[in-house]
Amino acid sequence: MKPEDWQKTSPYDRFSYFIASKVDRFKMLLGTIEKLKLNSAVYTVEKNRHFFVFPQGKKIPLPLGSALPVIAKTPYIFVAHYDRVDGSLGANDNSIAVFHLLRAALQLDKQYVDNWIIIFTDKEELKPGESFEKQGSFTLAKQLKAWGFEKAKIFNFDACGTGDTYIISTLADSILGNSDNPNIMKLKNEIMQIRSHVLQTTHNLRMEKLLLAPIPFCDDMGFLRSGLAAQTISILPSDEAQQYEALIRSRPEFVKIIISGGIKNSAERKSLPATWKNMNTPADTPDRLTPQHFDQFLEFIMALIR
Repeated sequence: MKPEDWQKTSPYDRFSYFIASKVDRFKMLLGTIEKLKLNSAVYTVEKNRHFFVFPQGKKIPLPLGSALPVIAKTPYIFVAHYDRVDGSLGANDNSIAVFHLLRAALQLDKQYVDNWIIIFTDKEELKPGESFEKQGSFTLAKQLKAWGFEKAKIFNFDACGTGDTYIISTLADSILGNSDNPNIMKLKNEIMQIRSHVLQTTHNLRMEKLLLAPIPFCDDMGFLRSGLAAQTISILPSDEAQQYEALIRSRPEFVKIIISGGIKNSAERKSLPATWKNMNTPADTPDRLTPQHFDQFLEFIMALIR
C-alpha cells in the first residue's frame, strides 16, 4: 500500500470520517460495516454496544445474546476497541486497528475462511476512578464464557498503526504471578498457548522485529478479570521499542507502575515510548501513522488463522 494512497483504499476511505472530532463513532462504524456488506450484529450489555462481525454465510440468531452462529470449537476472535478519550482524534488508539480488522474481514470472506469472529468493543477507555470491572470487555468476557468460548484464541489489538515492531504483551504474566491456584494456572496456560501461536506465526512469516514486554492495560484486563485468556498485541517504531526494552530491563520499578495500572496518571508517563505517550491526547493524529507497514499487519492476521 502506497503511503499517499492509503485513505483512498477501502475501507480506509472512511477513516477520516471516523476520527472526526464530533462524530458519533457508533453510527459511523455501523454505517461503514453496512457499506462493506459484512455479516454483523450489535450486542449490548450494560449499555455497552459491541459489534460482532461473522463470516459470510453464518446465520446470526437475532436478537444476538441467546446464542451465536456455529463457528468452530476453537475459533479465532480478533478484538479492537472503537471508543476513544474525549479530546483525542484516536487515530492510533484505536481507530486504525478497527479499520485493519475491517480490511481483514473482507479478505477472510474472499478466501472463504469461516472459523473467526471480529469484535469491536465499547468502553475500553476508563475514566479516572473507574475500576476494570467497568470495562466493556469485562462483562463481554463473561458472556463469551457463557456461550462456550473458553477455548477460543483471542487476540486483542491496540495501537497498531505506527511502526514495524510487534509488541507481544506479557502483562498478564506479572499479574497472575506464580500462584498455584488451579484456575489461575489454567488461565496462564491458556494465555501461553495463544502467545505460542503468535510467536510461531511470526516465525513462519520471518518477522524479526518483535518484543515481549508489558503493555499498559487495555481490553485484555477486562478479559483477564473475567477469567478469559487473551493476548494483546501492539506496534511501535523500532527505535522506540529498543528504548522501551532497555527501560524495562534497567528499571523494575517502572514495570511495577505499569502492572499496577497507574502509569496513565503517573509522572513516569513521560518515560513511555512516544507513540504510547501520545495516545489519549490531541497528538494522536493520522500523520503519526505509518501506512507503509499496513500490509504486513494484514498478512499477520491472515497467517494467524491459517
